[in-house]
Amino acid sequence: MSRGGGKGQSLKDKLDGNELDLSLCDLNEVPVRELAALPKATVLDLSCNNLISLPSDFCSLMHLVKLDLSKNRLQQLPLDFGRLVNLQHLDLLNNRLVTLPVSFAQLKNLKWLDLKDNPLDPVLAKVAGDCLDEKQCKQAAVKVLQHMKAIQSEQDRQRQRKLQAEREMEKKREAEQRAKEAQERELRKREKAEEKERRRREYDAQKAAKQEVEKKTKKETMQTRKPTSSSRPPQPPRHKHSSWSRSVLRILLFLLLCVLCVLATCKLTELQRQPLCVSVNTLYEDVVAALQNHKTLQNMLQQNSQH
Repeated sequence: MSRGGGKGQSLKDKLDGNELDLSLCDLNEVPVRELAALPKATVLDLSCNNLISLPSDFCSLMHLVKLDLSKNRLQQLPLDFGRLVNLQHLDLLNNRLVTLPVSFAQLKNLKWLDLKDNPLDPVLAKVAGDCLDEKQCKQAAVKVLQHMKAIQSEQDRQRQRKLQAEREMEKKREAEQRAKEAQERELRKREKAEEKERRRREYDAQKAAKQEVEKKTKKETMQTRKPTSSSRPPQPPRHKHSSWSRSVLRILLFLLLCVLCVLATCKLTELQRQPLCVSVNTLYEDVVAALQNHKTLQNMLQQNSQH
């Protein structure tokens, strides 16, 4: 059969109600696009052709209810063959199938199945049985669906176990990474503390050395100053007091000399009649009298003390 627009028209011509017979057409591939344009063709016969495989888009023909693929050379079915959820009757007689795709378990409406004359896996062949009559073919559909569902469940469990193992491995890696990061943080913290302690010791050592130098310098300074202070006691205060006493004594002597000069002048010169000299002479006589009285009193006191 040729490709192109005429092909779609020829398929439509072959349509008889809801049945489309493409058997014995020497087909090497399935005209999926043209079949998709005929949604009324729910019964499709592709038997007795040269089909080795089905294209992946074949599974988009979800309107199919009955499918005959017998007497071809199919080695496997598409992985998503289970998308044909409306399929009730499936004939795979005399092909080269060994296994079925796991998605086969999704054909929940499948009521009839023929897998005879295929090099099936021994387990699958035993489950499918012989399909020699209508009853056996119906039983084959039920048993194969159960078998494929079991395989699918086991694969799902394996997948879950694998995912769980991967999650646990990821958690373990994350835990190891966190532990490693915590260890690195602790190491950096310890190194930082050790560095801080080292700097503190250096600071204390420098401070102690500085204090020791200052102490030694101060001691040497005190030892240097001590002999000088002991050999030469401080004299400035005594010298200052002596100078002051001398000055007072000189002033008193000067005043006494002045008084004697005035007294001599008033006694021996013609100025003795002057008022100033009169006062001076009177004061002199009073002082002399007082001194004599003071001497007389002392004599009397001495005599009384002797008696």
